[in-house]
Amino acid sequence: MLEPEHQGRQRKNLAEALRSLRSASGLSGSRLAVRCQMSQAKISRIETGSTLPSVIDVERILAALNVPEEIARELLELARTANVDYTAWRTHARLGLHQKQAELKALEQSSTLMRHFLPAVPTGLLHVPEYAAATLQPGVRSEPARDVPRVVQARVARQAVLDDPRRRFVFLMTEQAVRWRRAPLPTMAAQAAHMARVSEKPNVDIAIIPQTVQVPGSPMNIFVIYDDRLVTVELFSGEVVLRTPQEIIHHIELFELFMGHALTGAGAKAFLLDRADEFMRERE
Repeated sequence: MLEPEHQGRQRKNLAEALRSLRSASGLSGSRLAVRCQMSQAKISRIETGSTLPSVIDVERILAALNVPEEIARELLELARTANVDYTAWRTHARLGLHQKQAELKALEQSSTLMRHFLPAVPTGLLHVPEYAAATLQPGVRSEPARDVPRVVQARVARQAVLDDPRRRFVFLMTEQAVRWRRAPLPTMAAQAAHMARVSEKPNVDIAIIPQTVQVPGSPMNIFVIYDDRLVTVELFSGEVVLRTPQEIIHHIELFELFMGHALTGAGAKAFLLDRADEFMRERE
């Protein structure tokens, strides 16, 4: 996995390599900018490392400099790696998980369409407080300690964004995500009923993939697509952020594949209410 220190070195190496190649070619920054159809300021920011170039940016620069294929291949691979961010959950815990909630809030407020793929558990934007508290309890000793009440408060406060009509949310869950016993039965019932109510919001779509449906794909990871600009992927150990167009397109296609096999609208709401009743009957 990529730790922040390693990522920083890769980005610095990429900036230095591009600057050296331009210098060796004899081109000025302004002439290279014209060839790449970029601004001179952007070229400067890329070469100083203050702006991380996309893979497409690097392709355009390498083509403009007529870089040999073998060297270009190496730098493109470096660009792909540099455009992937990985942060361990232990790092978030060290800084305070409530700070992570603030980061998510800022990301949500800067996006207009958020597509959540949730194969294992509902996302925090859909949690009732009791369910949020249960999901934040460490399951194994190696998990970092958390200030659970503070994180729950921050997570619930984030949910106000669901009432912003300028933003659209699509929550696509597997049946397992709804059924998985992460909390006591009364809390599970309250969580399912709450999601059914949230599905009534005009800017929120909740979809459920039933276990009885055959799907030509496997639900490997939780991921969220923010507009068409980045994807976050959750792992057991941390979170990966993907920014390259190829990765974003791939995850959009995956989302659409799974969405094509899901219950939506009234069907999804009825499914959630049925699960809420089922949890309550099991409790009795």
